[in-house]
Amino acid sequence: MDTICLPAGEESLKQAAALLRAGQVVAFPTETVYGLGADALNDEAVRAIFAAKERPADNPLIVHVAERSQLEGLCRVTPTAETLMDAFWPGPLTLLLMKTDRVPGVTTAGLPSVAVRCPSHPVAHALLKECGIPIAAPSANRSGRPSPTTAQDVYEDMQGRIPFILDGGACDVGVESTVLDLTGEIPCVLRPGAITAEDVASVVGNCTVAPSVMRPLKEGESAPSPGMKHRHYAPKAKMTVYIGTNEAVSAAINERYDWNDNAVILAHSSAMPLFGNRRVFSLGDTPQEGAHLLFRRLREMDALNVSLILAQGWKPEGEALAVMNRMARAAAFDLVEL
Repeated sequence: MDTICLPAGEESLKQAAALLRAGQVVAFPTETVYGLGADALNDEAVRAIFAAKERPADNPLIVHVAERSQLEGLCRVTPTAETLMDAFWPGPLTLLLMKTDRVPGVTTAGLPSVAVRCPSHPVAHALLKECGIPIAAPSANRSGRPSPTTAQDVYEDMQGRIPFILDGGACDVGVESTVLDLTGEIPCVLRPGAITAEDVASVVGNCTVAPSVMRPLKEGESAPSPGMKHRHYAPKAKMTVYIGTNEAVSAAINERYDWNDNAVILAHSSAMPLFGNRRVFSLGDTPQEGAHLLFRRLREMDALNVSLILAQGWKPEGEALAVMNRMARAAAFDLVEL
């Protein structure tokens, strides 16, 4: 299969929409990362997403819509969901709601709930409007790889696997959307993102965070959200994440780096002078900068064929929880608190 990659424009949007309506798989940009989309209500089309990604069938997908009215007949929209849509849609917030029989089990990995969101990226919004159908879309990378934030990232993973990539430039946020479970009494963050639990609580009064956000799922524990159960966001190299002051982290990383021939360091900009002439790349200084840069850096490390990544993280709370969730999973939860 030849994979065509075209800049987003009137004609390429029409071409992409036609492919989606015909049951094909199309990669497109969102404000978070690039998505790999297909008709959410077409069993065969959704199975093609899983095949292209080599994604485990028990990992549910997120259904993207252009406007709230498209949810009619797909899920039970609660008053709390309506309030959160008013506050955060379009935007990087995915809501987990009870589904109807109209949504195929393959889309939700057999779960009774469905994850839905309305992206704010102008290309994603235009594509959803043009095709007129709800689109199931996980991140557009091979399963387990760092998520793609540019069309080139998608092409590296999906060349020959999908027919079309819509190039809308680099993504703004850099990590996937917040997934918020609304099937219980209290909203619960299953996957952290740019919209925090504190943001949600400020609108609806209360919000919890699932314990599994910063640890692996236990044997037999369910995974109602993408990004919870399987190895995610991982570079080829072994990775360890250090949390602490610049001085403590740099001392620990420098000692380990000097015992390894093919190591590289990912650090906060303010700490970079503490690593001397060792190979070091910036993750920015704020959690938002780290989120924007993380997947790009992990793909760069793959290109360099490094064997060990020593990364400086943040305390996993508030706005830093999203990037730390991705760093922890990329490192298979090899975290060192200093």
